[in-house]
Amino acid sequence: MMTSFRMSMRTFCLAVSAMLCYGTAFAQRQTIVTQEIDTTEVRTSKQDKRMHNLFIVILPSAAVAYGFVSLGSHALSDVDRKAKYEFSQEHPHSKATFDDYLQFAPGAAVFALSASGVKGKNNIVDQGGVYILSNLFLNVFCQGVKNITSVTRPDGSSNSFPSGHAAEAFASAEFLRREYGDRSIAYGITGYTSAAVVGYFRMYNNKHWLSDVVAGAGVGILSTEAAYLLYPKVRKLFTKKQKSNAMAFPTYNHGSYGLAFRAVF
Repeated sequence: MMTSFRMSMRTFCLAVSAMLCYGTAFAQRQTIVTQEIDTTEVRTSKQDKRMHNLFIVILPSAAVAYGFVSLGSHALSDVDRKAKYEFSQEHPHSKATFDDYLQFAPGAAVFALSASGVKGKNNIVDQGGVYILSNLFLNVFCQGVKNITSVTRPDGSSNSFPSGHAAEAFASAEFLRREYGDRSIAYGITGYTSAAVVGYFRMYNNKHWLSDVVAGAGVGILSTEAAYLLYPKVRKLFTKKQKSNAMAFPTYNHGSYGLAFRAVF
């Protein structure tokens, strides 16, 4: 049991490390979205495309799949229970609460940097749009799955799967990497490190199983990627296009009311 638990924890740490190393390295060469959310295709080699797809699709999807498989797998459930024993019973400790705030730190860093004049991929308005859309995706998914699965938390409370804190933390970390990864790999490293800390402390606080955290991490990353993909389309729906330079307006002249029409050709 101890061996399987350690192997699973090692796998989780390696997966986070792989996301960190690949994401920060690839950010140096990748151009994703311009200030206007430009949809022009970026020319990359076939190898870069395969690596990109590995990061943004396969790894997070595998993390989500791991979580769902654990719901019906005795072996993975045993790993969850062993993790609970290691965190809350073998090594008793007081609970920490800073993970409630740390989950938002990478996202807050994006807006703080943008407001202070450090230019990211997008302006602060579009950053806000992407962030809101990402949070919409992850919250709808997480809350929906929580209500359907009704997994009991390690501390006995309800709606454990998947971890919303982990989803938010990793969504924010990917948001920070996408916006500022080209400027310095430190942004991606910092964001994903803080997200991993949040995931660790959800288990440390006896609030989530290991599988909850792994699945939440995948959901968060995929939510941010989906937001960047779909935001240009959503933005167009709310952007009013000026069809002409004509306008009508009321007039008043010596007690007489009228309507004036002005057009520029």
